Amino acid sequence: MVKPEGVTGERGWVRVGLVVAVDFGSTFTKAVAVDAGSGELVARAEHRTTIDTDVMDGWQACRAALLEVDRGVARAGVLACSSAGGGLRIGVVGNEELVTAEAGKRVALSSGGRVVAVVSGGLTPASLRELRKDRPDVVLLSGGTDGGNSAVLLKAAKTLATYRWRRPVVVAGNVDAQAEIAEILADVPHVLADNVVPEIGVFAPDSARAAIREMFLAHVIGGKNLSRDPAFARMVRAATPDVVLRGVEVLAGQHGDVAVVDIGGATTDVHSVIELDPEDANLGREVVATHPVTRTVEGDLGMRWSAVPVVASGIEAGLVPDDEALRTAAVRRHDDPAYLPDSPAEAQYDEVLATVAATVALRRHAGRQRIVFGPGGRVVERSGKDLREVDLLVGSGGVLRHNGPEVAARILGAVAVNAREEGWLVPESAQVCVDQDYVLAGVGLLADTDPKAAEGLAAHIHGTVAAGH
Repeated sequence: MVKPEGVTGERGWVRVGLVVAVDFGSTFTKAVAVDAGSGELVARAEHRTTIDTDVMDGWQACRAALLEVDRGVARAGVLACSSAGGGLRIGVVGNEELVTAEAGKRVALSSGGRVVAVVSGGLTPASLRELRKDRPDVVLLSGGTDGGNSAVLLKAAKTLATYRWRRPVVVAGNVDAQAEIAEILADVPHVLADNVVPEIGVFAPDSARAAIREMFLAHVIGGKNLSRDPAFARMVRAATPDVVLRGVEVLAGQHGDVAVVDIGGATTDVHSVIELDPEDANLGREVVATHPVTRTVEGDLGMRWSAVPVVASGIEAGLVPDDEALRTAAVRRHDDPAYLPDSPAEAQYDEVLATVAATVALRRHAGRQRIVFGPGGRVVERSGKDLREVDLLVGSGGVLRHNGPEVAARILGAVAVNAREEGWLVPESAQVCVDQDYVLAGVGLLADTDPKAAEGLAAHIHGTVAAGH
């Protein structure tokens, strides 16, 4: 057996009433053993994701490591999430780019998927050919408000059926067309959900999000050939980002408004759960309404594969100077994603990249406030989501977990620099902490099956800050 990595806990203890939460990540498989009564973190382990053999090999290595700490793991229930093998790939088909296609994209992201294609203006044979090239695991079909025009939505369904689309489809458009669409898609695996935009200015993602999760479990997770062991499909409850967002909801229940920024090698994800202020609605100019629970993924912001565009974004935003040495450092990381800093100067370049990635990702997620002058005089306009009053800002990702607390403090503290002057609606005075033991996915997995344990594990994230992490 491959030697397991990253084990922590009290060796030899046997505890009754454990539950194990596992995240099959794209690079690493992480597992935590949790006391089912209190949510206390008993042990943790991680191992590279064994995508080259069978993903269950990595889990078995983690399990062996957890057993060394607490033999009660042998009897523990196991819950899992997965983003291995590229995670959940979603194609969005909608009417208008600014309305239903945008709403569909938001639903896909909040469902834990990676949006690989967005088709607006209806689905034609030509656009279907392009959609096939993007290989989505699930297609989210949206379009039309309830009681409105359903012609584009029906045409899209007919195109999928006529050209023998066989991958799962989630229908979340005009509900008045559902019966006819169900007949059209009789030979296509599909689920009918509530309309994501039942009327202009209203965004209702929950039903479609649940339907995407259903399709992921029923048709996708077993079809990626990640494991020959049927136990894998039984363990997995959702896509990892979907679970993490659920974990952020638990955190918000404890601390108020919460934002999480996860800086990865290829992307930087931002999750936020806030209470919306209805008095701010007239300041926005959003055709698709802001939702309290949101996730965004920035595919051009990452520490390794996306390091080069991080520098370009930083220069464009005025966050870093146009420095040749920084550009060279970014190219080095792109060319060798496994690279680890081997000098103080290289460690500083990693910090700069992380600072830019976190700042730009949060700005894109949050949006901006501007003062404009029109016929009626001076007007304040907002786009995006107002995170200025966020109570807790949580950082995640190797660059934050594996460096000292002072590095994480500088990276996350830089987000608010000059934000007020430039109108960015990012957290201004949030308490900052790091998910040091990577338990947020575990919180999300436990949230619906063992709420008390989820709350206890979530408190651990906040507790690590007090300990100086």
